Amino acid sequence: MIISFGIPEHDRDRVADLYWQAFEQKLGLVMGPSDKGRSFVRRVLMSDHALCAHTDDGALLGVAGFKTHAGALVSGTFADLRQIYGLFGASWRGFLLNMLERDTENRRFLMDGIFVAPEARGRGVGTALLGAITDTARDRGYEEVRLDVIDSNDRARALYEREGFTAIKTARLGPLRHIFGFRSATTMVRAVHQPDPINAPAPKTNAPPSTT
Repeated sequence: MIISFGIPEHDRDRVADLYWQAFEQKLGLVMGPSDKGRSFVRRVLMSDHALCAHTDDGALLGVAGFKTHAGALVSGTFADLRQIYGLFGASWRGFLLNMLERDTENRRFLMDGIFVAPEARGRGVGTALLGAITDTARDRGYEEVRLDVIDSNDRARALYEREGFTAIKTARLGPLRHIFGFRSATTMVRAVHQPDPINAPAPKTNAPPSTT
């Protein structure tokens, strides 16, 4: 397994498809229909906010995104929304999406989305990507990694707990749960200097120079 920084241009469609598959339950009512949701994701993907896992022969296994003050794996502007959904569609979608927006703060490196191809699940890809995110945080001078997990994603939370993430707070969505399909999101953090789990894989990496 090779983990590298950025999204190869030939993988953009596949990354958009996998992202939509992973988050359609959460975003489908707001960002649907599916064809428009995928089109929007592909349009706004920020390659420099992604780590991709590939097989040695180049097949995409999974992606982990992160968020900084400069952007996120899937971000976009009102103009991007308008291009896909029109003026009215962009207006109400933008309003609702802002309800889910998370600040980047300064103390913790914010992971923003992780997903694995269905055929690659159970092969340690998620664990390897979490390790790469932690390494990236360390290289950029952060002491902790932060992520949020929704209450309906028990599988992801179990993975995060195995990899040393600890819950620090839970925020409830209130009436918006009927739109986004979950009741609460829990913030979890992990120190970047703690030892990796003994059985974690050691993928080859191809990361850019450290930045702050």
